[in-house]
Amino acid sequence: MPARSSRRSVTATALGALLCGALLHGPQAAAAAATGPTLTVPPTGSHGFPFLAAAEDLGSYGYTESEYFLSGTATSYAKSGLWTSDGRWNVRASGTAAYKSRLLVRRPTDPARFNGTVVVEWLNVSGQIDLSPDYWFERDELLRQGYAWVGVSAQAVGVNGGLGDIKGLKGWDPARYGSLVHPGDAFAYDIFSQAGQALRTPNGPDPLGGLPVRTLLADGESQSAGFMTTYVNAVQPVSKVYDGFMVHSNSAVAAPISGALADTLLMPNPSRIRTDLPVPTFVVLTETDVPGAAAARQPDTASVVHWELAGTAHGDQWAYDLGQPTVEKSAGPAAPSADCAAGSAPFNDGPGHWAMNAALRHLAGWARGGARPPSGQPLSTVLRDPATGLATGGVRLPDVTVPTRTLTGLRDTTDSGVFCGLYGARDPWNGDADAWDRHDDGDPSDPSFPPTAEPVLSRLYPTHADYVGKVRTAAQRSVDAGYLLPEDATAIVAAAQDSGIGG
Repeated sequence: MPARSSRRSVTATALGALLCGALLHGPQAAAAAATGPTLTVPPTGSHGFPFLAAAEDLGSYGYTESEYFLSGTATSYAKSGLWTSDGRWNVRASGTAAYKSRLLVRRPTDPARFNGTVVVEWLNVSGQIDLSPDYWFERDELLRQGYAWVGVSAQAVGVNGGLGDIKGLKGWDPARYGSLVHPGDAFAYDIFSQAGQALRTPNGPDPLGGLPVRTLLADGESQSAGFMTTYVNAVQPVSKVYDGFMVHSNSAVAAPISGALADTLLMPNPSRIRTDLPVPTFVVLTETDVPGAAAARQPDTASVVHWELAGTAHGDQWAYDLGQPTVEKSAGPAAPSADCAAGSAPFNDGPGHWAMNAALRHLAGWARGGARPPSGQPLSTVLRDPATGLATGGVRLPDVTVPTRTLTGLRDTTDSGVFCGLYGARDPWNGDADAWDRHDDGDPSDPSFPPTAEPVLSRLYPTHADYVGKVRTAAQRSVDAGYLLPEDATAIVAAAQDSGIGG
């Protein structure tokens, strides 16, 4: 999923009984899926720490990090009957295979701080290594509210290695991970089910150290969100493991149940979220995602809610700043990277993380029987505000309602690597009438694109007090609407007060 500029390196991404050929439906299938995997503690290995170990001092937040191996027999699935765009997909078991993968666990050290909710992230392997983008987007909310977070090495490339000289876990530290076995992504869905099951009823050492699980949330961003869509539609009805789902930055077409990339062509297009499940699904799209996901738009229901975030990007400066030190700690120079063209715009530094914090808190309460989150307006995939260059529509937080720069989910990727465009762009306003830099990939011939003069900050905000007052009002409106948490509103207002904007 991550990218890098010319000066930066960024990374982009059991059924115990043999049920082959049987249709999986109802309590009997769910009971079969409850056959427990085995948990063990990995050896120390040559590095002395897990791959993707946090770079920040988790102890200063009252958290501890540990790793566990998860092993057993996983089941692969195949389509049963016709799959259509409504997401009501049936499956049958198609095979079994032995596996051994891992869980990376971050949890409160003090049991009294645990809020009862575990966020289980399907680790992203777009960069051919395990990455945790939603941990980075949601980090502040996770740590301040006492969640436990678990990253699951669900896919084969994260374990076995990727293209060229990119090493998976086994190649990165053979002494620690050499015993891992991943039979392929057809089995990834059941491995992810068994990970959730092991957190509820551990067979072996308890990854949560005895913390009582009240709510188990599944989470996936980018390519993991494609797998999450298929999991919600096809696997959750038979596994019944998770209490709610965060689908962050998926596209209009879900990942294939076979796990084979080529089979994406055989998936319903569009692939919407089924609306008949008793557990909720929260779909969050950034500005980068909307053009490729808009075909799968659907009305919000009692169990499915969508947000489309104005001024945000698939990956952004926030995720980069939190994630890159972690990536460098583990993968170092071997991390996959992509180059943004020299002189191109800086990464989007918009409000994606603020919105994800709010979405996570909403989902946790919703999954426990609380209120459904507020719906969001659709984001325009075409029109931009001619005065500011900002997208129109969508969920609009203070960064876009009281703007000081143009934020976009797209960028000019000429001469850039494949991941560069995922980080969007920002175009700071210098407070004068200089011409637009046009760093993003908007078409200057398009009349919806901004005119030749960018806004003048001193005209927008005649005094510093005026700017701060507008930010405070916008932040409170976002809190009242349910799109921003009060704690984050306080931080946004404090940042405005500390800025030199206005006058």
